[in-house]
Amino acid sequence: MLLRERAPAKVNLTLHVRGRRADGYHELDSLVAFAGCAADLLTLAPGPGLSLAVSGPFGDAAGPDDDNLVIRAARSAAERVEGLALGAFTLVKRVPVAAGLGGGSADAAAALRLLAQANGLSPDDPRLVDAAAATGSDVPACLRSRAARMEGRGERLTEVKLDPQPAVLMNPLRPVGTAEVFRALGLAPGETFVPPGPAGAAPGDPEAEIARGRNDLEAAAVRIAPEIGAGLVLLASQHGCRGVRMSGSGATVFGLFSTAQEARRAARALSAAAPGWWVRSTMLR
Repeated sequence: MLLRERAPAKVNLTLHVRGRRADGYHELDSLVAFAGCAADLLTLAPGPGLSLAVSGPFGDAAGPDDDNLVIRAARSAAERVEGLALGAFTLVKRVPVAAGLGGGSADAAAALRLLAQANGLSPDDPRLVDAAAATGSDVPACLRSRAARMEGRGERLTEVKLDPQPAVLMNPLRPVGTAEVFRALGLAPGETFVPPGPAGAAPGDPEAEIARGRNDLEAAAVRIAPEIGAGLVLLASQHGCRGVRMSGSGATVFGLFSTAQEARRAARALSAAAPGWWVRSTMLR
């Protein structure tokens, strides 16, 4: 029996850096949502052993199979669930790598959901949630794949009621390393981050938070990859676009639109205007 799971891309609608902790990690507060039409596909053939085969447009960039987050998540789950049945994973990589879309984390979360199916477990099983947190900061949110507020390193999650957001995602197909962007932010351990400009909306109204929010990594990422700034300008020029921002540590940028039709129209125009870019219209939920 072959089991299948989509691994939807994670989009940071806002990303506020509160400071850098003494342990070196950055304290974050982020509203995240997940893309309906931008996702990897993961399958599992339950059986003895553990393996991974990767294909798809971005398969070559996914890294060594043994270090892939799918394998790491499965091993983490097996350490916590005695007698866990594993098997052969196949990943079709459709989302750009090192793109600020949590692609590897989404794949790891999909692997945990598949293992839950194969072993008759709930995806909310505390052992699987613990395995998700041990695999990566974004994996617990991706395990749910629903709009949420992420705080701390990402381990503190609060579900958010968010109306579907028509959007266009753009990526220049230039990988941007998360660690490099955080280094460029320049915070020392224990230092508080003071953002430029006015504060965002108080938590409680997601729409207001998105409208008045920001991505505190954006300026640092644009210094590393100026294409990000060009993408933001292109998106903002599209009819019906009501706001643009970078996702995660980049280089993906997104624009929010009033209707799905406006988003699809903009995606077609942007694909023609920026032929070397990855462009997708989607609904963020």
